[in-house]
Amino acid sequence: MKNLVIDVGNTQVKAAVFESDTLLESVVFEEKDFRKNIEYLKEKYAVKHCILSSVKDIDEKITTQLNQFEYFISLNSTTKVSFTNLYSTPTTLGIDRIALVAAAISKFENKNVLIIDAGTCITYDFLDSINQYHGGAISPGINIRYKSLHDYTSKLPLLSKEENFSLIGDSTSGAIHSGIINGVIQEIEGVINQYKAKYPDLTVVLTGGDTKFLSKQLKNSIFANQNFLLYGLNQILTFNNKE
Repeated sequence: MKNLVIDVGNTQVKAAVFESDTLLESVVFEEKDFRKNIEYLKEKYAVKHCILSSVKDIDEKITTQLNQFEYFISLNSTTKVSFTNLYSTPTTLGIDRIALVAAAISKFENKNVLIIDAGTCITYDFLDSINQYHGGAISPGINIRYKSLHDYTSKLPLLSKEENFSLIGDSTSGAIHSGIINGVIQEIEGVINQYKAKYPDLTVVLTGGDTKFLSKQLKNSIFANQNFLLYGLNQILTFNNKE
């Protein structure tokens, strides 16, 4: 059985085809190219089962296209999942975070897992070894930090992240890079260490658009997987399709 999973994010769409737990192909595209990319994957792999995760409202034409699958789920807060959700406001929990927790169950069964998603925002989500999701934290992502310094000051320039930066910035640009990149690294390392103090056997997963960039900077031992959310969507689709 092959599954098509679709993740509509703030800036791009990711779609992938799975056979069981094996990722066969993934594509990244702009929302305007949705129809042709989904038709391509559907026809190439003869996919009949599909799940959609979207952080924003979806055009009715897209929904109509997806409803043509033999089995289709649009992930939301009421979708059945294989973990116990202890979040006090479950209806406000981002569906991307739901998918990440499902991926943790799929990849690290009966483990204490901290999932760090470094994208538009940096989110932290904790799943314990008995499949209970507790919650986590949300903070601004790297690009938001650069943009906020530019937007909320009169003279600071808008910069993009750089891998090579000095701890002591000897120019305005250097100081911004040090403040943002070093700040993000220290934040992530600090959060990991706080969780490890409470859960020494902690497994840490780093995912999201800034995975490659940050994995080179972090000292803590992590599992870096940029497609972790897609695995979670596949797990949720499989879990629901068995019932």
